[in-house]
Amino acid sequence: MDKNEMFQKFVTFTAAVHQITNEITKGVKAEAVTPVQYKILEYIAVSQPVTLSEISECMLMSMPNTSRELKKLSERQLCEKVTDEEDRRKQYIRLSEKGEVMMNEIFGLIQSRFEERIQHVSEEELKEIETALDLLQRKVFY
Repeated sequence: MDKNEMFQKFVTFTAAVHQITNEITKGVKAEAVTPVQYKILEYIAVSQPVTLSEISECMLMSMPNTSRELKKLSERQLCEKVTDEEDRRKQYIRLSEKGEVMMNEIFGLIQSRFEERIQHVSEEELKEIETALDLLQRKVFY
């Protein structure tokens, strides 16, 4: 296969992922947080525990801005810092119990919307989709 053609398919695919993600999450974000704060919480939820620099890099935000947003989330008791047992200088961020509850509710709503989208997909096709997602995760999105 032509690598340029594959790249074009990749670009089309990732653009579609962003579009579907926006559609499937529209209106489900918690009212107590800004869109940026929601994205941070979402990243923490799927990657925790994470460092400040990992959040900053993933969100394309400066460290001071990331730190400020995390402080606000911490004040709302949605995330918390934990110190690494082996290296006391390292701190990780994870969701607090309140943050876990909020994100589980949001993910539940997103899951129901996802299930609506795939309701007419056959069992065989669902297995193919799962295999394709696993392959993409291992080979492209690692």
